[in-house]
Order: sequence, then C-alpha cells, then structure tokens
Amino acid sequence: MIPTALTIDPTLAPPSGSEHAFGRLETSRGALPLAALAVTAHVHGLEVATEIQQTFVNHTAAPIEATYIFPLPDRAAVFAFRMTLRDRVVDGVIDERGRARDVYEHAIAAGQRAAIAEEDRPGVFTLRVGNLLPGEHAIITLRSVGPLPIEDGEVTWSFPLVVAPRYSPGALLPGEQAGTGTASDTDRVPDASRISPPVLLPGFASPVRLSLAVSIDGAGLPVSGLRSSLHDVCAASEGHGWRVELRPGERLDRDFILRWTLGGAALSSAAVWALDADGEGATAMITLVPPVGAATEARPRDVVLVLDRSGSMGGWKMIAARRAAARIVDTLGERDRFAVLAFDDRVESPPSLGAQLVPAGDRNRFRAVEYLAQVQERGGTELTRPLELATRMLAGADERDRVLVLVTDGQVGNEDELLRRHGAHLQHVRVFTLGIDQAVNAGFLRRLAAVGGGACELVESEERLDEVMAKIHRRIATPVLVDINLVADGLDLATQAPRRLPAVFAGAPLVIHARWHGRPRPGAAIELRGRLPAGTEYTQRLHLDAARPGAALAQSWARAHIRDLEDRYAASPADRASLESSILAVSLRHQVLSRFTAFVAVDREVANPGGAPRTITQPVERPAGWSGGTFDFMPADPGFRGAPKAVGAINLKRASAPTPPQSPARAPSAPAAPARPSVRASKQESSDSASVDAGPYLARLLDVAEDLLRAASGSAPAKQLAVSRLLELLEDLRTVGLDALASRLAPIAERLRAALTATDLLQILHDAVAALRELARDKSTPPPPPAKRKGFWR
Repeated sequence: MIPTALTIDPTLAPPSGSEHAFGRLETSRGALPLAALAVTAHVHGLEVATEIQQTFVNHTAAPIEATYIFPLPDRAAVFAFRMTLRDRVVDGVIDERGRARDVYEHAIAAGQRAAIAEEDRPGVFTLRVGNLLPGEHAIITLRSVGPLPIEDGEVTWSFPLVVAPRYSPGALLPGEQAGTGTASDTDRVPDASRISPPVLLPGFASPVRLSLAVSIDGAGLPVSGLRSSLHDVCAASEGHGWRVELRPGERLDRDFILRWTLGGAALSSAAVWALDADGEGATAMITLVPPVGAATEARPRDVVLVLDRSGSMGGWKMIAARRAAARIVDTLGERDRFAVLAFDDRVESPPSLGAQLVPAGDRNRFRAVEYLAQVQERGGTELTRPLELATRMLAGADERDRVLVLVTDGQVGNEDELLRRHGAHLQHVRVFTLGIDQAVNAGFLRRLAAVGGGACELVESEERLDEVMAKIHRRIATPVLVDINLVADGLDLATQAPRRLPAVFAGAPLVIHARWHGRPRPGAAIELRGRLPAGTEYTQRLHLDAARPGAALAQSWARAHIRDLEDRYAASPADRASLESSILAVSLRHQVLSRFTAFVAVDREVANPGGAPRTITQPVERPAGWSGGTFDFMPADPGFRGAPKAVGAINLKRASAPTPPQSPARAPSAPAAPARPSVRASKQESSDSASVDAGPYLARLLDVAEDLLRAASGSAPAKQLAVSRLLELLEDLRTVGLDALASRLAPIAERLRAALTATDLLQILHDAVAALRELARDKSTPPPPPAKRKGFWR
C-alpha cells in the first residue's frame, strides 16, 4: 500500500471544506494541469490511425512543468509529436533518448518552453511540458497507427485511458528517482517511479474533459453490430461506414472498448502493401484466416492453470477469475493432465491435489473446482515463483500438448525481469493469458503470450467473460495450424513480425507484418506454409499484384519489429548492445517511438528566465472496477514495494530547496509517501547541498520520534498521520540534497510504512522510535551520497 505524496505550495489557495481533508488542492482558477483529452481515430479495414490531443493549462501563479503518465494501445506506433502554443506550432523530432532528454533539460534551464514524450512500457508513456507560464495553454498532439485484432469476424478497438497501479517488487534503489511517480525505484523495477502516477480519491469531479470519436470504414466489407461494453456512446452511419462518439461526462478511469462485426463469411486471407517513399524497401500486412474444416483430432494435454489472487484482483475481478479458472478445468478430458497454482506473494495448490500434474478425471476436476471457489484476493503479485513451478511441470512430454494458462490483471512492474527469467522456458510451452480488468496491462500479457507462441484474451466485465468462454476452450485445444512460416517468391524478404509466428486457432486470424528490400518483381507472391493437426502440409499463396495498397504500413511494421527486438533485449542480456543498436536504427529511420528514443519539441522563445518551473505530476483516476478504498496488495516482506494507495494529491515541488520548518504543520492528507525530486531538480540542487544545515532537520526528526511514540497508543489514523510526517521529512531531506541522512532514514520509514497493517505494529513503532532517536543524536560523519543512476531505461 503506497500513498501519494502531498506537498502544499504557498502559491495555491489554502484548503477549505471537508474535501480538502483528502488532500485535494486547487487554486482560485482551477486545479490540475491536464484540462482536456481528445482522441480521434479512423479505422480502415483492420488498421487504425489515431490522433491524441492533450491540453495543459497552468492554473498557478508561477511557471510550471507538468508531468503526465498516460497509456496508449501497446501495439500502436507513435510516429508524430507536436506542441502548440498560442499561435505557434513546434513539431517534435525523434532522437536517441539520452540526447533528447539533454535537449529538453537544457531548454528548460534556459527558460524555453519544451515538451518531451518517452515510452516506459509498450503501453505506458511519460509526457513533460515545461516552462508553461501562468494562465498559458499548451496542446500536445501525438499520432499513432496500428493493427486491429479480429476473431470470429468480430473486430475490437481498445483505447486505454488510465495507468492502473502496479506491483513493483525489489529492494529500494538509493539516489535520485527516475521519475516523479508514487512508487520508489527498486533493483527489480528500476523505473517504478515512472509508471506509478498519483491516484485521485473516488468521489471527486472528473478533472479532465474527455472527448473521443472514431470513424469506421470496412474497406469494402460490411460493418455491423457496433457495441461499446464500458461506455455510453452514440453512433451514426457515415458514408460506407459508421461514426461513433463518446457521450459527454465520461471519466478517464477505464479502457474504451468498441467492437463490431466485419465482413462475415466474406472475410478471407489477404495482403496489403506499400512501397517506401525512397523506393528502397516495401512493407506488407498479411492476414491469415485459418482454414475451415481442418482436422481437429485432439492430442492429450498437460495444462497448468496459474491464478492471480493478489490484492489488485479484488471484487468482480476475483469472481470472474475464479469462474474462468473453473471453466477451464471443466473443459479438460480424461486423456489430459492438469495442475492448479494460486499465487500472490505465496503459491498454493489444492491440498488434495498438490503442486503436480494429475489426471483430469471427474474426482480431480471436482476437487480443483471446489478449491477455486474459496480462493480470495490477498498479498502482492509475485509472478516469478508460479511461472517457475509451471514451466518445470511442463518440461518434457513431447507426445502431449503443453499449455500454461495465466489468469490475471497483469498489474506488475517487473515485466522485463519476468521475460528474462522465464522466456527461454516459455518457448517450449504454449502460453495463453487471460487478462481480467477494466484497465488491464495488455502490453505485458501480450508479450508473455507471444514468447510462448500462444494468445491473449482480455475480459473487461463478467458479461464479457460469458462471451469468451467458448474462445477459452478453443485456445487451450489443439490449434488448426502450427509451424507457420513465410516464403517469398519474387521478393527479397528481410524481416517479419512477429518473429515467432504463433499457432493459429479456429476463428482467430493471424496478422503478420513483412518487410523486404527493393521493389517486388512482377508476379511476386508471399506463400504461407504450415502444418495441420493431422501432420499434412498446408499452403496458401497471396499474389501482390492483386493486393491493395496500404497506408502507414512501414510504421506498423516498425512498431511490431521493435516490440520483438525489445522482448529479445529483455530476455537476452548477452545480446543487449547489438539489439539496442538495431532498435535505435529502426526507430530513427521510421520515426517510431521506442524505449531507446524520445520525441522532443523546443520553442525558441525564452519565456521563463532562470528556468526553474515547479513540477506538477498529474494524478489519474482511480481505475473503475477496483474494489475497496485502497489498493491493498503489499507483499509480506517489508523490503518489497507495492502499488499506490488511492489518494487525492498532486506532486508540487519547488526547484529550489525549501526552508526547514521548526514546527512542521500537520498534513491534511492521508498518510503520504515520499515524492522524489525530479532528475532535473536534483541536478540543480546538488551543488547547494553541501551548504545545507542539517541541524533543523535533526531536531525535526526528534519531534517526529516523539509523535510516533504518542501515536503508538493511539488510533489507527493517528499512527498513519505520524508515519506520514516521517515520510514528509524524508522527502524534504532528499529535496535539499541531504542524501546521506535520507539514506539512513529510508529503511526505518519503509519498515513503518509496510507495517501499518501488521499485528505487531506497536512493537515495530517502539523499535523505530529508538532507532530515530539514535539517528537524530548521531553526529558522526554520514556516508557519501549514493551515485546517480543514468540510462534507467536500459
């Protein structure tokens, strides 16, 4: 449980009224910098082009830097970036990430308005807009393209609107944080502070005006059966397709999901392609529709079902996950074997079955379903151990299909670590991930499924789970086509994405992006080859002469290819240097954002001489469908860090060091976690840290120790408030550059934070008070400050 830091800036209006007890801040002219989000999408067949406009407004009386951690579809290629300021438009340029960050930092220090967009996960991005003057507006525009999935003739367009809290395990890293989020960076998630935006308390009016519109053109195929599962929309026919708009008043607290039927029986395998502008290469998007009536004789299966029971799975998600898991068990036959693993920060199995493969007879399936019915959420999302156990169980047995089914919301921060540790083993099993959430971590679940040559299915409601039950059965059954590969005739084929083509299941077409050198020769074709379940060869030939031209295919291929390379980068430490070079080359040539590049835009005008804007980190909505008032999925070990608690806060930090208060005021908010200084602020302040007098802070530390001692016999809120004061002090120490003292205080503060719900909290409080008193009176030379981390994205 990690609450968000709340620092009150003197330029803001003082809190008044009951709502401010929750930590909500506002000025006389408004509250948070993100005023509006407008999404406009155009669908053509199975391709979607999207424009995202974010409007920022400075409601304070001083220049600000607004930071926004936001999601985009994980398969989308972001290829354009623009900053609009009054009557000026600044087009962003893409560059190597370190160089782009330097350009941005230098522009901010020089007082110029600037903006930078960085990718922290396939679906999570950080935007910073700096030196925005009081009352000014800045509109940031991003453009993206990407493919759309289709199954059983149904197309799905999902646009995420909120980054949900994620579990970030590991030991805390010393030194400056990589970002301004609420979670601390750890050795297992070194950028946790970049993927953990502060979260608003439920009940507040939506701070962001949301508009969303999508036009749908079936590219010659009929479009029907439009439906939105989580939002209220209005739809009208437009030309040969439809236009769908979101009704006003919706919040940014869940994914926008739109589905429609395309083509019906008319859908068949096809290819679209486009030549590069310079004529040096070409790109194709190939849609392979599974053969109808293929032999479906099932092989015996070994199936390991891994069920996430962590704290983030509470409420309807736990109910849906149990139902899905039980249904999967019920679909198994007498020739199959199975095992069930339920995990949080521990791994458990049905006591009567154990952590082993057992025959899928009626008795064993009944015992498993009986066990699943009583599983409840708890703890942290420690996925490493269950994946180790599952892959160990599925080793060998070539005469059987080996299937791993993971049922989860995917809300973890250590995605790269999991791919690195388990990628090699998962390549020998078929991985099916079932994501259950209204703000699911789809990027990670698709990455995990791709490594195992399987598939990912997303469920945003219990009603949707009913619809996908048949799909789940097909997904873990014998595929209709395996060992698929592309053979080029009349083409110099260079690459394909995905690199490992997955098995194809009934009703689920496969989309492949291919890239070749030069122009295709007359009569050129792409041949799709595979093997049917009975072992017979399957071939389908697609002639490019008959293929229609496509738009933005190079960017779509680049994003898919980069994603393959990034997954290999995470899984293969020995090859990282060459893979990073390859990712950079593709990203820069095709102007597509990646983990190693960033878009930056700099205005030439000097707007803020001195360049020291206040940093405001935009809080996000509490994800819809998350149960309870807090996000309680802390691990048992206090050395680990969980996901953020719900709060109503913004991070407001001065670029100059604050004066240490002699009698610190009581925080009006929920217990607060330390908000880390930004990288730029840390650099500016580091030169002044040697002149900071630590005496007032040590005196304040003694006051906090006495507060904790009094709170030990008080109520739970009193304990929380005392701990929040200690965390605020820790934040101030880091802000003024007293890193050595902060590094000694941090373990005590982290232990107290993690112990707020522990049964032995009283003893822990007394131990902490003794340690704090000793630290406050220790006049010995503190250890040197920890070294700053660079290149956290590597």
